[in-house]
Amino acid sequence: MKPRTRFEFLGNAAYRITNSKGTVILIDPFLNESDCSPIKVKDLERVDLVLVTHAAWDHMGDTLEIALKFNCPVICGGEVRHHLVRHGVDPAKVRGMCWGLQVVEAGIRVRSVTSMHWSFIEYPDGTFISGPPMGFIFYPDEGVRVYHSGDTAIFSDLKLFGQLYQPNIALICVSMPESGQLQKHGIPESFCGEMSPHEAALACLWLGVEYALTNHYSRAKGNPDVEKFLTLLNNLHSDIGPVVKPVVLEPGETWYYPPEE
Repeated sequence: MKPRTRFEFLGNAAYRITNSKGTVILIDPFLNESDCSPIKVKDLERVDLVLVTHAAWDHMGDTLEIALKFNCPVICGGEVRHHLVRHGVDPAKVRGMCWGLQVVEAGIRVRSVTSMHWSFIEYPDGTFISGPPMGFIFYPDEGVRVYHSGDTAIFSDLKLFGQLYQPNIALICVSMPESGQLQKHGIPESFCGEMSPHEAALACLWLGVEYALTNHYSRAKGNPDVEKFLTLLNNLHSDIGPVVKPVVLEPGETWYYPPEE
């Protein structure tokens, strides 16, 4: 049987990805305070690598607790690195990145790429630090090229990413977490997420991926943004690009690549 990579959606933008060798990668692990994550940090038995796209509460999430618990490497921007080291994480375990850098940690090759968003941390004493938000392109198994969009807005260099790196799977933001989760943090409800469903569909076509896994929501069922994304993707592909197969997961659901035929 051909080796397969396991993708488990944990709500919002969080994933637990396990490669064919059993290496466990967490991305944007917002678990403990999440209203939809099926697991909490206490439930984690193994973590080999954490990727953090930016410092927002619902993306950096529980990275600090996880890094201290598992002593695992973390790949992130400089502002997230500062926060983790300031709170006791071994500096040697935190790889601060800027756009374009490529590193190997836990046997996984990871490249940071541009994200059109923001990333900052403000401490109670008024200290304010910021750094580059990022997306990631990483290679969990041979022939598996994954792009995680983080919270980027759409921008034309996504076409360039498709040409240069040829990802075959996109973990793509298509919506916005439910308003109750945002209100806890004093964030007003938005009309759409950082990418609208139309923009997310177009981004997937520019990237040239084979599969698009939707994220940035608490639930998929009945979510109008997810439904619009599916409709738009189906309408767009026949006119301006290759077929992109959507994969819609509820928190706690898994998908394997390559899928069973």
